[in-house]
Amino acid sequence: MEDPEAIFRRQLAANLKDLASFRMPFGKYGPGACPPKGMPLYDLPLDYLHWFLERGGGFPKGRLGQLMEFVYHVKSAGAGEVFASLREAAGGRKTTKRPRKREFNF
Repeated sequence: MEDPEAIFRRQLAANLKDLASFRMPFGKYGPGACPPKGMPLYDLPLDYLHWFLERGGGFPKGRLGQLMEFVYHVKSAGAGEVFASLREAAGGRKTTKRPRKREFNF
């Protein structure tokens, strides 16, 4: 019988590996708002993930939903820094905010 800690480590490694490539494919943080592929799942705000539980009818089916639920639990536990290495490897935090136009007319 395999050690429970080894199982946990293997699942954690698989989740982090998949999170490096999964992007939000629809909705407020999908490709329309965060071109070209959508926001990385690990950068989704906790409030948005919580919405899926409270009003959205749960997370989507399949691997996407599993990863979104994983990110939700990690962030709600206050351990969001787990994703820092993924974010750094991808070039930093992704945002939907448009750059402010800086034009001064005096």
